[in-house]
Amino acid sequence: MQENTVASELINFLNASPTAFHAVEEAKKRLRNAGYEQVSERQDWNLEAGKRYFFTRNHSTIVAFAIGNKFEAGNGFYIVGAHTDSPCLKLKPVSKVTKGGYLKVGVQTYGSGLWHTWFDRDLTVAGRVIIKEEKDGSVSYSHRLVRIEEPIMRVPTIAIHLDRNVNSDGFKVNTETQLLPVLATSIKTELNKAIAESDPLKSEETLADGKKSDKVMIKSKHHSLVLEMIANQIWVQSRRYMLDNLCSSFCSLKALIDATSSESDLKDESGVRMVVLFDHEEVGSNSAQGAGSPVMLDALSRITSSFDSDSKLLPKAIQLSYLVSADMAHALHPNYMDKHEENHQPKLHGGLVIKHNANQRYATNAVTSFLFREIASKHNIPTQDFVVRNDMACGSTIGPILASGVGIRTVDVGAPQLSMHSIREMCAVDDVKHSYEHFKAFFQDFSNLDAKITVDI
Repeated sequence: MQENTVASELINFLNASPTAFHAVEEAKKRLRNAGYEQVSERQDWNLEAGKRYFFTRNHSTIVAFAIGNKFEAGNGFYIVGAHTDSPCLKLKPVSKVTKGGYLKVGVQTYGSGLWHTWFDRDLTVAGRVIIKEEKDGSVSYSHRLVRIEEPIMRVPTIAIHLDRNVNSDGFKVNTETQLLPVLATSIKTELNKAIAESDPLKSEETLADGKKSDKVMIKSKHHSLVLEMIANQIWVQSRRYMLDNLCSSFCSLKALIDATSSESDLKDESGVRMVVLFDHEEVGSNSAQGAGSPVMLDALSRITSSFDSDSKLLPKAIQLSYLVSADMAHALHPNYMDKHEENHQPKLHGGLVIKHNANQRYATNAVTSFLFREIASKHNIPTQDFVVRNDMACGSTIGPILASGVGIRTVDVGAPQLSMHSIREMCAVDDVKHSYEHFKAFFQDFSNLDAKITVDI
């Protein structure tokens, strides 16, 4: 069944993407295999109609685009935007913590996670490191992705015998003092050795001028056992289970690739089909590679100017463009049904959820929701609607940020899921298929549909 195939591909994507860096690396592999050419923001672009390209920023945001054969400067861009990051624990610059004979790891909370779900879970480390390499007297630096495969740490809960009221008062976490992972070791002597080495006066090396070496400085900040594991695992890929928002990232990326896989796919296309996967959505998008940065607008500008340098064409192109802001949605929870507005209760297996908010926490309006829904109707793809209760605060997405910052028409949508921001989230297999099929149909049909609608005339 197709839904099982798409879901299986999603699982492979999740397994390869423990961090935003790994997600971008996996996206790059899939794009290259599909014939997309990488370009660099630091170089001039020589783009051609009918060709496919991508670029990365900070290796945690990626922009991929396919230029229609009939594209001319000033024509529109048809975009699906999502994000690569998820709530997690990140190592502090100095992560080495030793208390009560235990080796602990200092972490920062990233985003608004359900932190109680991180207790009593096998944890490991993933991310990137900068490598210094010396060859023939010259020095170069590069980044490498890292993931330690083995579970090496855990955040243990306190026994109920020492916290008798936890079930009645609730499990309340002090994220500074109680969310520190305990580093797991399998060899007792290694633990004792690491504790003994925690005194920097007994273990550091110095250079001739009395300064600490780079190696020593790093060892004084992080446990030697962690550093050794990272050094041994520099090339290892990894595993991740957060659907928010890698599910949207995967489905949009697969849809773009499959909607541009043959020469005939772009033969009659007059616009540019694009996917933008941003970093830092979970913390507000205010970074050089977040949705609050000019990265998407830069892409639109550079593509347009590659075909004509007239600066008046970009504003025209933006008004002909359309963005699908894709981020996971809240499915109706059977144990908390009162948390949903009575007439807007998205169900698992029910298709993408179109999100509405009168106060512009979502960027959807009557026109943008109609266009997205009309594409679904043509292909018999189900859709749902969500409105938050008036007595509850509403979340937000990259949609309003890009709609207001760029001036692009935007619809906010997402696949329904449960346990959002938990360390283990869940969604329906059917909705993975619905998301992929809807995004693919959007890329294939939007040009023709948009030409038939009249609003500002």
